[in-house]
Order: sequence, then C-alpha cells, then structure tokens
Amino acid sequence: MDVRAIPPGKGGLGSLALIQPGTTIVRIRNFTRMVHSRRRAILALAAAPLLVGSAFAQSWPSKPIKLVVPFPPGGPTDTASRIVGQKLGERLRQPVVVENRAGASGSIAAAQVAKSAPDGYTLMMLATPTLLAPHLYKKAGYDTTKDFTPVATVYDLPIVLVVNPTLLPNVTDLPKLIAQAKAQPGKLNYTSSGAGSFGHLSMELLKQMGGFEMQHVPYKGGVPAISDTLGGQVPLMYADLVAALPHIQAGKLRAIAVGSPQRVSMLPDVKTIAEQGFKGYDAVSWGGLLAPPGTPREVVDRVAGEVGKILADKEVQDKLLKAGAIANYQAPAQMGQRIQQDYAKWGKVIRDKGIAVE
Repeated sequence: MDVRAIPPGKGGLGSLALIQPGTTIVRIRNFTRMVHSRRRAILALAAAPLLVGSAFAQSWPSKPIKLVVPFPPGGPTDTASRIVGQKLGERLRQPVVVENRAGASGSIAAAQVAKSAPDGYTLMMLATPTLLAPHLYKKAGYDTTKDFTPVATVYDLPIVLVVNPTLLPNVTDLPKLIAQAKAQPGKLNYTSSGAGSFGHLSMELLKQMGGFEMQHVPYKGGVPAISDTLGGQVPLMYADLVAALPHIQAGKLRAIAVGSPQRVSMLPDVKTIAEQGFKGYDAVSWGGLLAPPGTPREVVDRVAGEVGKILADKEVQDKLLKAGAIANYQAPAQMGQRIQQDYAKWGKVIRDKGIAVE
C-alpha cells in the first residue's frame, strides 16, 4: 500500500490519501481539525480537577474550622493554639474551634486527624511529643512523616537544664555538672516529665555526646517532676522553660544551660549547651499546624499565609512569650523538612538508648 499526503488543492490541507493500484482514492478529510479537537478535549479533562479545586478554595471556609489540640487545656501547646486560632478565625471570618483530645503523647488525637476528611475543616497543632510518638508507642496508629500535610510552624518551646542550688551549690554551669557526674558515675540522678519526654531524650543526647552517665528518674508530668526537684528529691531536671521559669526567677532553681542553638530572651545570661563545649547540640521542642493528607493545596497555602501574618504581629509574639513560647513561622515545605529531620534525629536516640513507652 502506498500512503501519500494530498497537497493543498487536491484533497484539502492536511488530508491523507490511501492509494491502492486499481482502486479508488479514499480520503480522510479534516484530519488536522480532528486532531485539534481531540487535543482540546484532553486538555479540558486534565484541567477539570484544577478548576474544581480552585472553585472549592474560593468558597472555603464556609463553616467553622476545628483545631485539634492533642494535650489537655492549659499547657503551652493549648495556649498557643488558642492565641493563633482566635486570630486565624478573625482573618478567615469563620470561628476556629479548639478541641482538646489528650492521651498517649498526643498520638490518640493524631491518629484520628490522620483519618479525617481532607476538606480544610480539620487542623491539628502538632507538638514534638506527638511528632515522636510513633517511635515510642508500638500502636501509635500513624506515621508523622507520611500521614499529614504540613501547614506552618507556629512556635518554639525552649528547654532548660536546672539544678537545685541547695543540693548542688557548686554547679553553676554545664562543665561543672559534667565533672561531678564523671566523678560519681551513674550516681547522679536527673528527672524529666516522663520516659520518652523531650527532656529525657535531650539529656540522653547530651550524655551520649559528653561521655558521662546519670540516672533518669521519670515522672508522670512536668509539675510533679519540678515539685520534687524543688523539694530536693532529685537534684536536677531537664525542663520546659515555661514550667521552670517562675522558679528560676524566684531563685529556687538555677538554670545552667538552654538546649536551643541561640540564647533565649527570657534568660539572656544563660549560655546554650553549644556554647559550653557541645558544638552542634540543638534541642528545641516546637509546634505547628498539620492537616489531613490530601487537603487542597490552595487551602494549605491560604492558612500558611495567614499564620505567617499572625505571627508577625508583635502583640501575638508577646502573648506567646508570656506562655513560654517563641513565635517561629516556617512555610509548609520548611515544616515538612523539619518534621523529617527531627523524626530521624530523635528516632536514632530512642533506638540507641532502647527507650520505649508502654
């Protein structure tokens, strides 16, 4: 069979002829027009989901938004959620309703949020304990790195190493604490708010880097841990700054180091652990907004943009600071990277030390 293109004037522009000897010519007319029509149809089908998503984003939000806090009322995560949630509701012109669902380091709430409808009406305030819970609980029910859509970081929560000045009168900085720990291997006790808490993990990382030993005495919560540190049952604690600050200011506890890479404004004279001989040491608890997987990108970007504006407000920054938190905005991509990095970093500490929570 001989296939030839029929030039203009003999079959129409773009027509083809199939020519067989001894038979008539069969023309397929308007071939170019057919191709163009098919291409337009394919492009229209490909664009349809984008148009639907755009229409949804333009109408969102049309009802109240639920902000799940995976901890009890009153703590820094809850306080930050209420401060930012109120402002977010004002900017979106829909109420943001805070719902507390405590339990298992926040893993109960997180597992539920991961399975929620991705319609933009459910958010969760992630905190470091919830980020790391899948490393600690065998049945956490979610993977922090895969089962959520990062929206924006909101705050950093500094942690501080404090000693009872009556029990350890000569320990005024980190090198002196480590020298005493090395002089009494395994005999010096420290406490935190619980096994697998961020204070616990942060001290284990420091012990690993410093080559010294101390015995962990876990408590169920920061309040009883601080109470016994104040009472002299335990000589030192790795504590959330928000919980320890009033006792530091009253002189009942002595702050000897902060875990963040930079000094904190609430304790400007207290050196970081990195400044005291541990270059690269970085232990900061933090919080940020997550959404269920599959939440429309337009909605995520809208919320992230509003949160960035909210956290740039000096009034909001001051309110967070009074709660012991430092405003810190990071966009969705940056938050996603931070989740990945912290999950890997602290997961290694948990595995190396064999830390688990029943």
